[in-house]
Amino acid sequence: MSASVLAAAAVPLLPPCQNARPSPLLSPLPSRPESGEGLVLPAQVAAAVWRGDQLGQPVASVWSSGFAALDAVLPGGGWPGQAVTELLSPQAGTHEWRLLGPLLRQVTAAGRPVLLVGPPRPPHPAGLRHEGLDERRLVWVQAETPAERLWATEQLLRARTGGVLLAWLSQVRAEQVRRLQVQAGGHDTPVFLCRPEAALHEASAAPLRLRVGPGPDWTLRVELPKRKGPPLTHPLSLLSVPGGLRDLLTPRLQQPSRLVPSENTDAVVRPVPAGHRRRVLSH
Repeated sequence: MSASVLAAAAVPLLPPCQNARPSPLLSPLPSRPESGEGLVLPAQVAAAVWRGDQLGQPVASVWSSGFAALDAVLPGGGWPGQAVTELLSPQAGTHEWRLLGPLLRQVTAAGRPVLLVGPPRPPHPAGLRHEGLDERRLVWVQAETPAERLWATEQLLRARTGGVLLAWLSQVRAEQVRRLQVQAGGHDTPVFLCRPEAALHEASAAPLRLRVGPGPDWTLRVELPKRKGPPLTHPLSLLSVPGGLRDLLTPRLQQPSRLVPSENTDAVVRPVPAGHRRRVLSH
């Protein structure tokens, strides 16, 4: 018997094709839905995915900002936990307290601490009381150099103290912000990095960035250059009167812009007669 005949005898005959069952490895793949309908994702994955024309939903907890207009444009309806939020301001230490005052009141009322790393000015207890804050819940870390502020911020994130963290980082690189964003994943409450307005032109791993500046009549002008969702095309005007002035401002001083003459005011100017001008000069 030849080798070819032996090989043919050793191979078992296959059943007819019409009676054969398809192998699982060769079974056809299920058709892929074109529009995404019928595709069910785990709840945690679905919360982390958003369409480009919709606001994203944070996976972690969310804290109200205290401003209804701001909550309406923030993903999830408030300040996100387990994430870094950048506050960009033209002058450090002036607008952060007014913007975050309602949040800090919630945090201290709940018995949680407020952690401050390298504020440009020492916290003023009397002013904090006017804002409704319990100064006993404040932890002030006096760090002078950029390296000390960055190190203190990282240590507080690793400690997971459960309080809101505000760090003034005037000089920080993109890779350092990325590292802080990763470490903030274990911090349940919001983390804010207060940076100069010029940092807006730098890349940042922070999922939420706000530019905060002064507005007319005790308001704050807030822009959202970065968020999970479509860009905000118009700035917000948030009324934020300092706590120490709320009971002292008269109705006229509550809108000081009305006291400033308009540049478009029409005025009629008549020349002064020469004789009257001489009498005025003689006096």
